[in-house]
Amino acid sequence: MSNDNASPTPGWLKIVGLGPGDLEYLTLSAMEALGEATDLVGYGPYVERLPIREGQERHVSDNRVEVKRAREALDLAVSGRNVAVVSGGDPGIFAMAAALFEAIEAGEPVYKSLDIEVIPGISAIQAASARLGAIIGGDFAVISLSDNLKPWSVVATRLEAAAAADFVIALYNPASKARPDRIRDAFALLNRVKPPETLIIFARAIGRPDERVTITTLGEADVSVVDMATLVFIASTQTRVIERDLEGKPNWVYTRRSVPIEAVEP
Repeated sequence: MSNDNASPTPGWLKIVGLGPGDLEYLTLSAMEALGEATDLVGYGPYVERLPIREGQERHVSDNRVEVKRAREALDLAVSGRNVAVVSGGDPGIFAMAAALFEAIEAGEPVYKSLDIEVIPGISAIQAASARLGAIIGGDFAVISLSDNLKPWSVVATRLEAAAAADFVIALYNPASKARPDRIRDAFALLNRVKPPETLIIFARAIGRPDERVTITTLGEADVSVVDMATLVFIASTQTRVIERDLEGKPNWVYTRRSVPIEAVEP
């Protein structure tokens, strides 16, 4: 005798990194997960750029409701659906993987029994570094300038420490309509810590048709060109520029793997 009141067999949930732009950045694991999913969940522009097969459903939402989106995805998986939560770049870097685990920790006990997997993606920092050579060839730090989830004082403390320690620094979420001045605040801080000749790279929309790369210095940088599609690099003293003799191609930028003793001696 069948039990009509039996709970449905849970499905699975995969958090999929789409890479920074063009679908050519998708990994094989990501493509397989997207193809096998019954439901695609994510921020509208990310979901809408994906091909959809017959029988798949899209669930799009705003970029400011990550935990709510995560709960929706978890509930779909509990109901028996196979869910791909999509995220730009790598889902574990300022993205949906952490939001989903926050929802699990604070949510229903059944969430902890789900089959959940994080599918890594090519991050914006990897794509931008590779486009120019090897910007993150040495030690580096990644900092989000968004103060939506943490006080600006915490952001400033971390940025100043990373700059003083001579890391290559990559700044995510540098400017938005709601936070137009945080990039200016960050550069005011950097100007107090770093010399004006410090290399700055603005890498915008890497892997997309409107890609733009600007190599400048801290003293000459125009932060008005920075938006949420821009990844900002602050070089270390070991970062070098190699001028290329190839028309239409940007110069190479790389960071040396070694640090000479004289660079750290008082």
